[in-house]
Amino acid sequence: MPVEFLGIAATNDGSETTPRSGVAFDKEYTLRLARAHEEHGWDRVLFAYGSGAPDPAPAAAYIASRLDRLQILLAHRPNVSYPTFAAKTFATLDRISEGRLTVHFITGGNDHEQGREGDTLTKDQRYARTREYIRIVKKIWTTHEPFDHEGEHYRFHDFVSDVFPVQQPRPNVSFGGSSPAAYAVGGAEADIYCLWGEPLAKTAEQIENVKAAAKAAGRTDAPRIQVAFRPIIAPTEELAWEKAHRTVGAIKARREKGEVITKRHNGRAQPENTGSQRLIAIAEAGERYDRALWTPTAAATGGAGNSNALVGTPETVAQALLDYYDLGVDVLSARGYDLLGDAIDFGRYVIPIVREEVAKRDAKRDAKRDAKRDAGRDAGRAGRGTQDLAAVNG
Repeated sequence: MPVEFLGIAATNDGSETTPRSGVAFDKEYTLRLARAHEEHGWDRVLFAYGSGAPDPAPAAAYIASRLDRLQILLAHRPNVSYPTFAAKTFATLDRISEGRLTVHFITGGNDHEQGREGDTLTKDQRYARTREYIRIVKKIWTTHEPFDHEGEHYRFHDFVSDVFPVQQPRPNVSFGGSSPAAYAVGGAEADIYCLWGEPLAKTAEQIENVKAAAKAAGRTDAPRIQVAFRPIIAPTEELAWEKAHRTVGAIKARREKGEVITKRHNGRAQPENTGSQRLIAIAEAGERYDRALWTPTAAATGGAGNSNALVGTPETVAQALLDYYDLGVDVLSARGYDLLGDAIDFGRYVIPIVREEVAKRDAKRDAKRDAKRDAGRDAGRAGRGTQDLAAVNG
């Protein structure tokens, strides 16, 4: 199967290791970073969502109108707009981008962060709302006659949109989470299910949970799987590990100064969401896993989002990514700590290796499939020939 690479569409140059140098929405930097992804082999970039951050939808429209190939993953929280309005926004953006949009729905794992924009529902209530919201958006994208909706969280009457996506029947929907409630919603509704980078064995368990949830929802297929990492690469293993330790040192130094390096957990010691709790538990159990997975970056940020690293030379990191591909992961998300420089280096040195090896795996798989098909066809012909000979002799 083809492999895809997802990068980050940051609107400024700040990261966990360095504060931003300018305003929250630096238009020139946003375009420069997106163009670097397009020019260096990436497939799409994520426009993330935060309660006080620049609105990702117009930022995505800005990039889509200036670049020709780069696809867009737009993060959206259901609490910030009514689904009728959101569906039109997404369809319009798909038109602007000429069919390059995927929407990532975020339920929200932190009560305080959700409350910043007036969302007072419990976590279970938020998951129920998200499921209803996604279904409404899908229906608006594909329904050309007015319809009513009477649900637990949304009610409206006689609605039909006048703007429809370029993609038919609709854009893809992406979703993430590591709790049973998340598996249930994403297994039922997602085209792409997003996970944070964990050890291979734990990732395999989560993939099975997603597949089981899809089956329980009555699906005959399952979502594609995406896994996210923080790559730390250098020309040699020694240099890569030196860079990794410098990275963690920079994160810790900023925290010691009292700087806010991530607003996801609002400075709380223990995150509320299951995904971050898993990252912390994995970090407490060990620093290194499998070929290149390294957990101190997650520990230093309190398990804040995509925070486990892959450390090594481009060849080592590429082989580590291929280990996940072999598990069934075909969307690989990566974001460095020097957003621009790391996007270029990863695109130059890691992506080509992974694509070449995936092509080899696919060719080998296709050859085996064709050989099996030909063997079955030859056996069938031989069987028919024996029957014909028996009929003649009889």
